[in-house]
Amino acid sequence: MTVPKPAAAVCEDAVCRCAEPIPERLRFAFQPIIDFKTRSIFAQEALVRGAEGQSAGSVLSKVTADNIHAFDRHCRIQALKSASAALSDRPELLSLNTMPNAVYDPATCLRTTLAAASANGFPINRIMFEMTEHEAVNDPDHFAMIVRSYKDMGFLTALDDFGSGGAGLTLLAAVMPDIIKLDMALVRNVHISPVKRTILSAMVDICERFDIKIIAEGIEVKAEARALLDLGIHLFQGYYFSKPQLDDAPAISDINWSIAS
Repeated sequence: MTVPKPAAAVCEDAVCRCAEPIPERLRFAFQPIIDFKTRSIFAQEALVRGAEGQSAGSVLSKVTADNIHAFDRHCRIQALKSASAALSDRPELLSLNTMPNAVYDPATCLRTTLAAASANGFPINRIMFEMTEHEAVNDPDHFAMIVRSYKDMGFLTALDDFGSGGAGLTLLAAVMPDIIKLDMALVRNVHISPVKRTILSAMVDICERFDIKIIAEGIEVKAEARALLDLGIHLFQGYYFSKPQLDDAPAISDINWSIAS
């Protein structure tokens, strides 16, 4: 499989560093986040792929310190274009992965995202930005500022991989996101781990107090889903329910809804 040679990008912002070429031709796969309680699709996560369907790892391997700003913006714009076709006449949210540390100034860096959303008729209140907890390690104050800026602009915010880093509850208190996505390490084998169930039960109580939604991702077996549902978590994502679909978004009829015993 031939990897396309990336072409140099032209930055729209003079202060945006893009000395290195970025992958111009991107495609996206969509994986649903389901609401099991209402048997509906809550959101579709856009997962970057190469021009021939290459993995996210292959694409991200071309990202450097010199093109990270341009790449992050380019992904958002291309994902919105893909989503406008894949989610046409559908109500679910679009979940975009983003790198807060690649955003030097929210007003400047997100103006192309706002323009792309407008051009494709995609409401900004249906866009959710996922930001990994690991991104907060180097500069937690900058991370918190970016998250607050996203919220002020009308975007939904989600902390991805929650519980995997050292920031944890301190970061949660600082940014108060709309949603947290539990790290897969907390989800894996939760049905046979009393410790994990106790931790997650406490997290459910905390999030309910502050109206923060919880998504459990990486679910691969029925027993995990049943244990999480018993804890009061009902937003799920994982291969057990649906694998990512290239260039299109799985529909309700594509979801495996069976978690009965």
